[in-house]
Amino acid sequence: MSNLIKKYFGTDGIRGEVGKFPITPDFAMRLGYAVGMVLAKSIDNPAIIIGKDTRISGYLFESSLEAGFSYAGVDVYMAGPVPTPAIAYLTRALHLSAGVVISASHNPYFDNGIKFFANDGFKLPDSVELEIEQQLEQPMVMASKLGKVLRLNDAKGRYIEFCKSSLPKAMNLCGLKLVIDCANGATYQVAPSVFKELGATVISIATTPNGVNINHNCGSTYEANIIQAVKQHDADIGIAFDGDGDRVIFVDRDGIVYNGDKLVYIILKYYVANGNKISGLVGTVMTNLGLENVLKRNGYKLVRAKVGDRYVLEQMRQHDMLLGGEASGHILCLDRHSTGDGIIAALQVLAGLKSCGKSLSEMIDWTDYPQQLINITLDSKDDSLWQQQAQPMIDEAISNLGDDGRVVVRQSGTEALIRVMVEAKTMNLANTWATKIAASINKL
Repeated sequence: MSNLIKKYFGTDGIRGEVGKFPITPDFAMRLGYAVGMVLAKSIDNPAIIIGKDTRISGYLFESSLEAGFSYAGVDVYMAGPVPTPAIAYLTRALHLSAGVVISASHNPYFDNGIKFFANDGFKLPDSVELEIEQQLEQPMVMASKLGKVLRLNDAKGRYIEFCKSSLPKAMNLCGLKLVIDCANGATYQVAPSVFKELGATVISIATTPNGVNINHNCGSTYEANIIQAVKQHDADIGIAFDGDGDRVIFVDRDGIVYNGDKLVYIILKYYVANGNKISGLVGTVMTNLGLENVLKRNGYKLVRAKVGDRYVLEQMRQHDMLLGGEASGHILCLDRHSTGDGIIAALQVLAGLKSCGKSLSEMIDWTDYPQQLINITLDSKDDSLWQQQAQPMIDEAISNLGDDGRVVVRQSGTEALIRVMVEAKTMNLANTWATKIAASINKL
């Protein structure tokens, strides 16, 4: 089975534009049934939990999945709009068979997706996703006993307490004035409560979701919103999440943005200062060369994984590392949670600042290498001719940049895009080679 290629699952579940296969209600119902049947093979009386972000199509897919699970004899707990990592936590805490999240993360409202957590709170392994895809090819047969559907009314409260528990008991956030940008997404009710209950003065923005404004000119992918709000309210720090709450970025009072590379480095310094034995951390092929160099200078190693938090997690477990993350703001603290969690990561950063008595800028003792990123749209996710076309130019760029730069050209796991990233000592060099590589692909 391991040699089979997945047809539907990408790096983070199944994702696409609503109304275009496979993001349709009939497929979602069959998917729920298929997952239910796979669970029923190994678990007596399986039960799952479904959470979602705030996009309007969530209602549609929630009902479709619910029907499929029930038809397969699986009980369903409905959590409503909660962050993705909340479902990972609740699945484990409630001893459920699996967790399901309906979300397209940082994408616009007209996209949606479905992703799963196993009963241990980790993402489903490839072997199980392949088994689900095989079950999708089978006809639907009603279970001898239909599953029940229940509403989990205290899902948000349970998760708020879990997040708060990730800070040391003696620590609070009193004296901090924070702006929290919830991207009109899944953190809109949870995040402000977490930081307020820990003592911070909180100004919340992008907390009025209407089904179509998720990630629109707000959140971690639109920095201008949080920068403006921090300056407007004279706040100490701004914290912005993405639509489903598994990404985070910070902004200081000067409007400087701190992405995932900077934040995971701050957490590393905090962990070390508190006596944790840290050998290094896991990043991705997109992790900035500046971070890799400062880690080396201080005796730590950087392990690079493929892009996607599931691949970061794989390498963390393989190398027995506590910390990992992506520049986009996915940060994993495995001693705190089994998956990337924007709120918990933010709390560890704040704990690091308070524990070390330093500001964000004082914690960062390295400089980014300039990066140029160009996205090229493909006709379909299966278009693979670009690689052969672009390879000569990629090789030329790598040869010219040498040890003072990097080239990463990859196909997105969630969208029909080729992502060209070039890192160099100067932005001019990075831009020159990224443009040349992009042009070689565009010839197609």
